[in-house]
Amino acid sequence: MTFNTFLRHLREGAKNVFRNGWMSVASIVSIIVSLFILGVFILLVLNVNAVADKADKQVQIRAYLNLNVDQKLREAVQKEIAAMPEVSKIDFISKEQGLDDFRKSMGEEGKDLLEGFDKDNNPLPDAFKIEVYEPTTVPFVAKKIEALNTTHTEQQPIMKVKYGKGTIETLFKVTRAVRNIGFIFVAGLALMSMFLISNTIRVTILARRREIGIMKLVGATNTFIRWPFFVEGTLIGLIGSLITLLLLFVGYDRLAASVGSDISLQMSLLPVSDLWQWGGLLLILGVLIGMWGTTLSIRKFLKV
Repeated sequence: MTFNTFLRHLREGAKNVFRNGWMSVASIVSIIVSLFILGVFILLVLNVNAVADKADKQVQIRAYLNLNVDQKLREAVQKEIAAMPEVSKIDFISKEQGLDDFRKSMGEEGKDLLEGFDKDNNPLPDAFKIEVYEPTTVPFVAKKIEALNTTHTEQQPIMKVKYGKGTIETLFKVTRAVRNIGFIFVAGLALMSMFLISNTIRVTILARRREIGIMKLVGATNTFIRWPFFVEGTLIGLIGSLITLLLLFVGYDRLAASVGSDISLQMSLLPVSDLWQWGGLLLILGVLIGMWGTTLSIRKFLKV
């Protein structure tokens, strides 16, 4: 194919988009509706996953020490916990700091309720706050910390380990289910969108059988006939995708700003800057669907 022939195909494909009027509009609207529904669901799944990830990362372990544990034993236990491969961070929380944190968490009521407790009259034990690399390993790490009592037979250092047993396991099951269901729905919507859009493009091409037949009669090759349709389908996919992205991101940006300004809502949406890669995916998907629908229609339905 020469460069001039290629330019001719580009010109003819672009002209066909406008020349076919309402059929092109129908294809573009089909792409917009399908990709918009898919895009809305993708944004929903991304934000739900972000909330689930945030909840996972907030999972911590609190290991409370026995009251008679001395500094030497405490430091030894801290080193043992820090050396566990699953542990990413460990902080020592003295009983004085623990009482102060508890008082702050109680707010104004805490000042009166905890007024009688001070440095010499503190019922809280020293503790370790432990974070792990992978949230799902929390129950396993908690058991390993509890097992430290068996290695220190002269004095058991760990009084209690807390991590929200039961609740945490349920949280992990829910977040895993949300991610899996979200992936299945997105994949299903993507396939449905592809077939809906490609079928609309096929109808557009089927309506022009006479035009293709005339081109065959005057000696046009299959490749010569296919290329303008291929360009046309690509342009239809590109136009539909761009309009969809504009609607999605403008609407999402306004929604995110509205949620962010509403102090009664204790949540926030992902910033638009974190979603551009998904916008690019929708753009590519729309263009590929346009190409795919055109190619299948020419090959299987028009018998060129």
